[in-house]
Amino acid sequence: MRVFYKTTRFLAVFFCLSILVLLFSCTNSKPEITYGFLQLVLYQSDTGPRENYSFFIIAHDDDGIENLDELYLFHDREQLRWQIKSNEWVYHTQDGRNWIGTRSITTADGALPRGTYRAVLVNKAGESTERHFTFDGNVRFPFPEIEVNDRAYMVRSSWPVNRLVCYDNTGNYISTVELQSLSGNLSDLRLSANARSVALWAEDTANFCGAFTNVVPIN
Repeated sequence: MRVFYKTTRFLAVFFCLSILVLLFSCTNSKPEITYGFLQLVLYQSDTGPRENYSFFIIAHDDDGIENLDELYLFHDREQLRWQIKSNEWVYHTQDGRNWIGTRSITTADGALPRGTYRAVLVNKAGESTERHFTFDGNVRFPFPEIEVNDRAYMVRSSWPVNRLVCYDNTGNYISTVELQSLSGNLSDLRLSANARSVALWAEDTANFCGAFTNVVPIN
């Protein structure tokens, strides 16, 4: 009887210790937002530049990025909220950092209010974290232009960085080429032989702003 009692007590203690180990090993930890930004992208249209917005954060979770579930963006002053589920995220990895977000932030009137935004990241355990950042949406340069005639290109742009985005004859993306000069011959850019049209992508990376022209044929 005494042996049975000691064995039972040992099993009870062992069970309790196992539960404690399990609890400590599965303790939920909050996800982290290392950095976040909103980017304004201007698209050419018949009525003038049209504003589009992208929202991305650098995310981390001790259980892996696959443990993240929801991303929210709030503009508290205007009482605006966007919810982006994990199956809707655009993923991008650069220099070992995981970016997640969306290129589809929209409002009913088309214009995004400026000011302070709040990003909230939630993991599958329900743990959350938030980070504030400012979006000024200040476009510092005129909308750029591009012309192509007889395989010669001419770009009118004051933007710090200018790139040609190349497409094939069905409109599929081929490549992007950064321009070192705002004018020249396309043959000097060593474009793909399958390129049939290009658009100009101008960017002000320091201020999270870009501009994208309509495509123009090159053949």
